[in-house]
Amino acid sequence: MDAGRYDRTRPAYPPELIDHLVASAPGRVTLDVGVGTGIEARQLQKAGCLVLGVEPDPRMAEFARTSGVDVETATFEDWEPVGRRFDLLVSGQAWHWVDPVVGAAKAAEVLRPGGLWAAFWHVPEPPEAVTGALTDAYRRHVPDSPIDLKNVPKQSSDPYGPILAKAADGLREAGGFGEPERSRYDWERVYTRDEWLDQIPTFGSLTWVDPGPRQEILAEVGAAIDRLGGRFTVRYATVAIAAIRD
Repeated sequence: MDAGRYDRTRPAYPPELIDHLVASAPGRVTLDVGVGTGIEARQLQKAGCLVLGVEPDPRMAEFARTSGVDVETATFEDWEPVGRRFDLLVSGQAWHWVDPVVGAAKAAEVLRPGGLWAAFWHVPEPPEAVTGALTDAYRRHVPDSPIDLKNVPKQSSDPYGPILAKAADGLREAGGFGEPERSRYDWERVYTRDEWLDQIPTFGSLTWVDPGPRQEILAEVGAAIDRLGGRFTVRYATVAIAAIRD
């Protein structure tokens, strides 16, 4: 994973979500699980939070450190809190990598009573001309891929519904939390051709594809964007689930 590309191309989180998290927590001491390159951590810092990140990928952890975020390199399951307690625990685009029960139990351990646990994910939905070009090119150039792009979450369905349900079940099984609540934030962003082609290689479906086929795929998607006039609007839904520590 190219940490620099990931950080510059992946979108930040809606200000309404960040404001809600900060307002709902009993204080500003924050743990960011799967902090990545520090995208949401920096947003929380700007909102007045003192953020510590936990990140298993050393490349992303180092990038986050250079951007001003304090990060400890470990999986959340193996990370040692050494008695530290937090008011807010967040996880952006990452909680699905954490064991839902073990992770929830550790979250209950490190959160103060009344502390807030929250996980959230983006669901981008570009125009059909763009997604169709990617799906068709992907199928032609990496026909043996186990990934089916037609199964990518759509906003018209229940985006990340199974992942949200699994996270909620983990919280209930671990105990120590009130009933989880879901929320959703809808927004849009305009992308140029170059901006979108810069982001696509950070998608999980393409990170493992060899450079040759990947360039062919990007060229076909770029041609589709050119036919749209070189820019287009992506509809985003940011879905979240949150629970209060008893």
